[in-house]
Amino acid sequence: MGKKVGLTLQDVVDVAAAIADRDGLEAMTLRAVADQLGVKTPSLYNHVAGLSGLRRELALHAASQLAAVVDGAATQADPAEVIRRTARDYRRFALEHPGLYQALLPAPRPGADDELYNAMAAPVATLAETLVAGGVDETQTLHTIRTLRAVVHGFIDLETKDGFGMPEDIEVSFERALEVVIDGVMVSR
Repeated sequence: MGKKVGLTLQDVVDVAAAIADRDGLEAMTLRAVADQLGVKTPSLYNHVAGLSGLRRELALHAASQLAAVVDGAATQADPAEVIRRTARDYRRFALEHPGLYQALLPAPRPGADDELYNAMAAPVATLAETLVAGGVDETQTLHTIRTLRAVVHGFIDLETKDGFGMPEDIEVSFERALEVVIDGVMVSR
């Protein structure tokens, strides 16, 4: 394999994302990415600082994608509709991009990697601003967002691991979970 002229960081991240989504985050290795790109593994070091650097870039990419999902939901004025749309779009993102979704965990702590922390905090800030503008108590927004994320993430985790074996419609169950969260948010407004 010769050097691939014009290879960019975005090329590397795009291939890494495709591998992670198709085969799982653990399958996304430097060698797998290099093979897919038709380059030697050491060539990737021109773009990323090893596997940890590649995973960091993938997390930044995933955070950007998730921010776009939340930005789309933030166009709603009604807090209940913001929650519904955010949850539905978040779930769709996780199901369509399981590797990228997995790359979002664990969340960085403040001060550990400011760029990554800020990228992952951006969707939370957007959602919080939208909920407050819709009348949700500002002191409750982070708790509301954490609750919503916990419910949706738990649902996604069970759904992707075949944890819902009964024949009832999963979509109905998901919508019911959202209504429980929304009912709680509306009470605490």
